[in-house]
Amino acid sequence: MTASEKAREFEFIEGLTAELSAKELIFPTSLNATMKIRKALSNPDISNDAVARIISAEPVLSAQVLRLANSVLYNRSDKKISELRAATLALGFAAVRNVAISVGMKQLTEHKSAGQSSQRMEGLWTRSLRVAAMSYVVAKDLTRLSPDKALLAGLLHDVGKFYVLNRARHYQDLFPSEKALWDLVDQWHGSIGSAILENWDISDDIRSAVMDCRSRDIPLSSKPTLTDVVATADFLDAHFVAKSIDVVDWKVIPSALQNLQLNQEKAETLMNETKGELGMILQAIA
Repeated sequence: MTASEKAREFEFIEGLTAELSAKELIFPTSLNATMKIRKALSNPDISNDAVARIISAEPVLSAQVLRLANSVLYNRSDKKISELRAATLALGFAAVRNVAISVGMKQLTEHKSAGQSSQRMEGLWTRSLRVAAMSYVVAKDLTRLSPDKALLAGLLHDVGKFYVLNRARHYQDLFPSEKALWDLVDQWHGSIGSAILENWDISDDIRSAVMDCRSRDIPLSSKPTLTDVVATADFLDAHFVAKSIDVVDWKVIPSALQNLQLNQEKAETLMNETKGELGMILQAIA
């Protein structure tokens, strides 16, 4: 890398970190999903469970709903709300709709990308939904952790990638290839994602799951954590998409899967359940 290229990369990273101090950090993930969510929330007879399921399809909206639900205006207790169902109940539908409109309008102003950049965002959003649905199923079937909280953690686990990709639109000359772009995304998305979730006041265990779900040093434990759940969902999703689950050596699986006492039979059952859960999320915003 030349001195000029290093200077541009430093400028890029410096811009990333500087913007994280913004109080209202909103950026595009799936604009189409946000628009559909706004339309779905216009139904006056919608149930609280349906509202939570609909919101769970959009990472930034989910985080903003939780953030508002934990504000002094809506939450006067010392107990932090960490599940979307509880958050939507605390806020009421009118407030949730207002948040959806606010997020949608902000995303519209940021969503100037098209072509390949837009395709990257939509592809990443689709994968985030799959990992979220898998996290929900894993938590429900294999742990005593909250499935709703696991779904949110799965949905947000790659939130840093959305942000880095959005910023990268302004530095196209810095990335001579797709590999160069994704190498930088992979290098920075974990710490950036953690900073974003801290900015949004997301709970510590979700931030830890974002930071550590791809770590090779997850400790062995008889009590699975949210990190184990998201790490397992991320691992299984990659293999199911690549149709390589049959080549996994279940004798040497990552520690997160060991903590959940997972085997191939259980994994295939989980994936079938995940298809149903994912289908319900997508149907909710159709």
